[in-house]
Amino acid sequence: MTTSSSTVSSGTDSQPAPPTRVPHRWRNLFTLTGATVVDSTEGGMLSTLFPSIAASLALDSSHLGRLSAVAKLASAPAGPAWAWLAGRTSRKFVLVTTSVLGGVFGIAAGFADGYLQLLVLNTLMSASIIGGAPIANAVIMDSFEDRRRAQATAFFYGIVNATGNLLGPVLALYTRSPDGWRYGLVTMGAICIVAGVAQAVFFKDPGVGASDSTPAEPTGGRVRRAQNLRASLALFRIRSYTIMMISRLMSGHLLFMVFGVQFLVTDRGFDNATSAIVLVPAGVGYLVGIFGSGWALPIIDDRFPAVGRVAFLQAAQVVFAVVAFFGTQFGYTSIVVYGVFWFLMSVAQGMNAPVNRPIIASVVLPESRGQAFAIFITVFETLGWAFFTFVGGELAVAIGMQGAFLWFLVVLMLVNAAFLSLLYRTYPRDARHVHEILAARRAVALKG
Repeated sequence: MTTSSSTVSSGTDSQPAPPTRVPHRWRNLFTLTGATVVDSTEGGMLSTLFPSIAASLALDSSHLGRLSAVAKLASAPAGPAWAWLAGRTSRKFVLVTTSVLGGVFGIAAGFADGYLQLLVLNTLMSASIIGGAPIANAVIMDSFEDRRRAQATAFFYGIVNATGNLLGPVLALYTRSPDGWRYGLVTMGAICIVAGVAQAVFFKDPGVGASDSTPAEPTGGRVRRAQNLRASLALFRIRSYTIMMISRLMSGHLLFMVFGVQFLVTDRGFDNATSAIVLVPAGVGYLVGIFGSGWALPIIDDRFPAVGRVAFLQAAQVVFAVVAFFGTQFGYTSIVVYGVFWFLMSVAQGMNAPVNRPIIASVVLPESRGQAFAIFITVFETLGWAFFTFVGGELAVAIGMQGAFLWFLVVLMLVNAAFLSLLYRTYPRDARHVHEILAARRAVALKG
């Protein structure tokens, strides 16, 4: 027997809310993808250009680790700050502003004449663009009912990462000339500015809690609750949310796309352009993983309403670790073989976003989701990402990239999968609690 989306996510038999179809939701989703393509955590384009940058500026893998780590560390406080600004102005204003600012700094980075300038400008670009990520996730949760959030998230991150991976080989063509990486950075900046213009013209904010059929907040994109430090810290009283934050700090697969091309150049002997070819099957694999997950998760929710999402998230970590072991710990002579492994690792990587975002949305009230995603994406995700890239770069110099990949892509991912077992106890209860609050709000609204 098929259960409702509200019942699925919460594990309760209380009366579900009628599904609410939010206007312009698909147009909004596509509009939100633009700037995120350039600096998404799962596949930033800068790493594709780095071997050429390293040759031009006399850098090594540790510089890539520092470049990426500093940018993400700066993004950690920037994300909640942008979320706060969205509460004081509007979500649309912040989306447009962060895209345009990111584009300006990206173009300026193309004219850097040394590592220090590149470091500063890349950091400013990342700290700008990151502001759109938690807002985009909150808008998607506000636009789609619980049952369809996995599919919507799959479309969003599928477009973002597939586009980034498919653009990778195109940008790598710039590296055939000594200063080609500069044109690549300028192209990245231009994409951000175009995205900002598109958001200004086409984005229509659905309003906080629109898809939950409850008057969580006034429409128009302002979120005046949950913007202070006390309210943000209160999120960690939700055990499932805390577990998801800690898990993100153990998501070693974040290192995969950062050093993947560099690994093939330094440890396997391929040139930059040839190594970048693996980004094509990686992009396809991510699409398979993320769209397949978006299709499968509603079915899993129906059959295993209390624990299906948790088991799926665990499986994503285990599959990635197993494939990464065979793909990075053994040497192969053909780039085609690596393309197959990059495809399979990307399938496993793509399984994450359609399930972890809906899990968070299910245990956090609508008016708190923007800040919840700001903490998840721009604090815990970026701190973990900064740690992996910095330590990974330093460890690569000390023991080789293959050794670094063993610890981060294999061992740590298996530890993460085991840690997620805690959700089997906390998630059904936390999701049911949110469902009951929303049901009570709807009852009050109907009586009034």
